[in-house]
Amino acid sequence: SLKASGGDVATAVARLQLLDGELAKHAAASGAASKKNPLKESLDALLLQRFFVVPSFEIYGGVAGLYDYGPPGTAVKENILSIWRNHFILAEQMLEVSTSALTLSDVLKTSGHVDRFTDFMVRDVVTGDPYRADKLLESHIDKALTSLTILEDERARLKGIRSAADAYSRQDLHQVMTELGVKAEDTGNDISEPFEFNLMFGTPIGPSGKVHGYLRPETAQGIFTNFRRLLEFRGGRMPFAAAQIGLAFRNEIAPRSGLLRVREFQMAEIEHFVHPERKQHPRFASIADTVMNLLPASAQDGADIVTPTTAAVAVQNKIIDNETLAYFMARTQMFLLKIGICGEKLRFRQHKSTEMAHYASDCWDAEIHTSYGWIECVGHADRSCYDLTQHSSHTKIDLCAYDMWDTPREVQFTRANIAKSRLGPKFRKDARIVEETLNDIAADPARLEPFRKELTENGVVKMTVPCTGQQFEIDSSLVSFEAVTETKSGESYVPAVIEPSFGIGRIVYCLLEHCLTVRNPGEVPARHVFSFPAPVAPIKVSVLPLSNNADLRALSAQLTTNLLKADISVNEDVSTASIGKRYSRADEIGVPFGVTIDFDTPNDHSVTIRERDSMQQIRVKMDEVTTLLGDLCRCRISWADVYHKYPNFA
Repeated sequence: SLKASGGDVATAVARLQLLDGELAKHAAASGAASKKNPLKESLDALLLQRFFVVPSFEIYGGVAGLYDYGPPGTAVKENILSIWRNHFILAEQMLEVSTSALTLSDVLKTSGHVDRFTDFMVRDVVTGDPYRADKLLESHIDKALTSLTILEDERARLKGIRSAADAYSRQDLHQVMTELGVKAEDTGNDISEPFEFNLMFGTPIGPSGKVHGYLRPETAQGIFTNFRRLLEFRGGRMPFAAAQIGLAFRNEIAPRSGLLRVREFQMAEIEHFVHPERKQHPRFASIADTVMNLLPASAQDGADIVTPTTAAVAVQNKIIDNETLAYFMARTQMFLLKIGICGEKLRFRQHKSTEMAHYASDCWDAEIHTSYGWIECVGHADRSCYDLTQHSSHTKIDLCAYDMWDTPREVQFTRANIAKSRLGPKFRKDARIVEETLNDIAADPARLEPFRKELTENGVVKMTVPCTGQQFEIDSSLVSFEAVTETKSGESYVPAVIEPSFGIGRIVYCLLEHCLTVRNPGEVPARHVFSFPAPVAPIKVSVLPLSNNADLRALSAQLTTNLLKADISVNEDVSTASIGKRYSRADEIGVPFGVTIDFDTPNDHSVTIRERDSMQQIRVKMDEVTTLLGDLCRCRISWADVYHKYPNFA
């Protein structure tokens, strides 16, 4: 409009920049620039105050990225895991295992973690302080986007760079950070070029130091190395799933953001083994109409607009690669909603090809929105046949399943005719690995054709062993290949793996943030409430005698005993604080129900039950309380039903 009216664009931009600078100075002077998100500030204070989560070794000053769960935090986490077990392991008839967290280095070398489990790091060139490069870039862009003078085209470009920050190569990351003038966040000093940093904790196993291991970065490898035994336990029947809950460890470069980026954390992982060419799921129809908020890789252009899509349509249109992957995504959504995650703050984002894990052919993250932005909490990866193929190739142990056909079939395949009498004298101790590699080549058309062509044309081929990198010279006198037809009743195959991987600590944090509310905003002091679903709440019931009167205390003790016998967690609060303060204390840790024993109870044998979120109260006979609360805590009945059935109490 300035150009159209003949205005001075340069003067206008200069004026805006001046105003932008004045605004920043004013904000800094008033403290607004550094003010934290009020919700996050309240949550952090409450988590410490009520001992949900605290820094590990707090009296020694703590260690970045290590946290301890207190009683209510532990209870919430364990309740989530209990629901997870019921929702997945029991409902899907999975095989649960518990494997070693200390992992042999050969296992993680074979899986690719030793070479590829890295993040890019930069250092402050003056102080030497480390930063994770992509997070530093994101933080720099976040600050730049607050400018009032930034043009829309530049804003869109920066958003696009931010969304791709964790997918850049080292060279691209260096180029972008140099172009944007990224500096060390704490000092403003220049930073080094990005370099790779392996995220695994290494350790010698045993006193000799000859056996090297790592603290596992994921629980999955323990399942893969036990595949043969799992398949045998299943009687050879496919498909099947194995699951594991356990600790994993990652030596994060600069852990921040509380429970969202830590060095020791709990994972719950599922490995669903399936035929690589038959990834349909027998229960897909049960979730086909489930609507999920999808953000495909093709839509990640900075605007990041999600598309609500049913599982059936997503698979039909090849947005999601296969039924089994979509099935577990839908089941994950159901689980997250069940424990109290807000549906409007949940989406599934597909990995771009540049950020795909080395083992994945398709990957979708369940992301939950918090005050930190969108947080990856559950990864859903189609790991194809990568893991079992790698471990089988390295160990020479058969990690195949067998597919029995209804009727025998004639099958054509290529056989390697190996001159074993010549192999031994030529390769000596390596003869076995040479023979196995030649057989592997014969079974793999993609490797066989170029190998056979070079052997025919040159009479000799340099053959590389995939796992070890060893090279051997093979001439035409050692091997020939023959097309063979045989009648077979079935075939062996390496199963593909669909993996949902849950970061429990991240889910716990997101749930805490989503469930935190303030009663009567504006009141001082603020009255905080954790509105957990009853199955997740750390304590289900508070028993509150109105006084220390002996009769009331006896009734309170008896009710507490009855509730505990019914496996209902309970806190008997016999303090002298007012009933209102005791309600508030219970609300702060998310106790859904309070039972008040008052001066009428000895006479009418009734108590008052208060519901946390609505603060509604009903009057119930003592002999009904335990059964009623058990049904409420296990979601067999709703509070609305109960409130209309029993006399209300004000």
